[in-house]
Amino acid sequence: MAKLVAVDVHDVRFPTSRELHGSDAMNPDPDYSAAYVVLRTSDGPDGHGFAFTIGRGNEVQCAAIRALAPALVGRDVEEICADLGRVYFDLVDDSQFRWLGPEKGLMHMAIGAVVNAVWDLAGCRAGLPVWKLLAEMTPEQIVGLVDWRYLRDALTPEEALDLLRAAEPGRAAREERLRARGLAAYTTTPGWLGYDDETVDRLSRQAVADGFGQIKLKVGRDVDDDRRRLGVARRAVGPDVRIAVDANQCWDVAEAVRWVERLREFDLWWVEEPTSPDDVLGHAAIRREVAPIRVATGEHAQNRVIVKQLLQAGAIDVLQPDAARVGGVNENVAILLLAAKFGVPVCPHAGGVGLCELVQHLAMFDEVAVAGHRPDRVVEYVDHLHEHFADPVRIVEGAYVAPTAPGMSAELRPETLADYRYPDGPVWAGSPTPAGTVGDEGGSGPWPAGVAVGG
Repeated sequence: MAKLVAVDVHDVRFPTSRELHGSDAMNPDPDYSAAYVVLRTSDGPDGHGFAFTIGRGNEVQCAAIRALAPALVGRDVEEICADLGRVYFDLVDDSQFRWLGPEKGLMHMAIGAVVNAVWDLAGCRAGLPVWKLLAEMTPEQIVGLVDWRYLRDALTPEEALDLLRAAEPGRAAREERLRARGLAAYTTTPGWLGYDDETVDRLSRQAVADGFGQIKLKVGRDVDDDRRRLGVARRAVGPDVRIAVDANQCWDVAEAVRWVERLREFDLWWVEEPTSPDDVLGHAAIRREVAPIRVATGEHAQNRVIVKQLLQAGAIDVLQPDAARVGGVNENVAILLLAAKFGVPVCPHAGGVGLCELVQHLAMFDEVAVAGHRPDRVVEYVDHLHEHFADPVRIVEGAYVAPTAPGMSAELRPETLADYRYPDGPVWAGSPTPAGTVGDEGGSGPWPAGVAVGG
């Protein structure tokens, strides 16, 4: 009888701030990081998952994952894989973990990392990529993965069953199409706020050459700077390639409307995260004022309830769930079903450390078994850090190629775990440990002057 014998947690960080990869208006110098978890089994294979952070505080996220270990070690692996809602329901319903949220923040992201690792484990043991494992489930099994609390005023289990049953007859044809053509992507690679104009121009032209029909630029620090950079990008890609912009939550509602008006001439496809991710009514107000420019958000939605409200309020045109922000695959299944009910396209957030690897499985499941093929669905792609994964994403002619390896594509290479371990891996060894760092594992950069951490 196979048992789950250990929960290993690794603080893995990449010094992306050194070249300003990932820079935006709210996060000018991120060090892309992963609180990486391995569910060790007595007979192999193991399950891999992670929570994504951007440097300082990754040790706190690691601690949250470690706190879940006593609820996991000793479980029967076959029972876990036979009921892929069980671990999710048990961890979300644990009253003491729940008090720390409920269903939000570091503890919920920790649960998401573990739940995704469970799905990776199940896919590996079944010999299937997770998108295919999901797409082979019956509508009843899919509905059984979801926690329906707080959702029934927007979507009932019966309505979800009807949606899934209506999609069943076309599953085989859509899977064949997916395998043949892939899933359309867009790229944020040209758009980091710290890049100079020459880099924006070069990477925008490269994106078109690589087959992408949409790029995205970060905005929000200085409107005149944004106008100049958008002019560079528009001249580089021409009139027929979509350009979206991402403000990363930096504006108030009225400010967002004014700023977008200054950028309207560049034919924006969408404006992403124009204000606080929790401000449902603020997004709705912005959407009314900036139409026909679309409003997109979702990567920082804390749980399925925020997503439900965004959809109920007609606050967004594009939903951008994140594979590692909410409670893992199970909660993201609920989010996909909600989006299908409201007819809103799902264009998942990706990039970071391994988010492209994870989220492709959710988007492909949506394509095959939930919403079906939509020409307005594009999945974010960022060309950073994929070489560190055992089963990295593949992009051909601007589209994600359907993965065939078992699991959720979450496994980091052993040499990456060794080299980028924080704070004593070779990449970090010798780096100064900043004063005022949380815990004893160091940080990824200096705290602002005068900031003290701890008692």
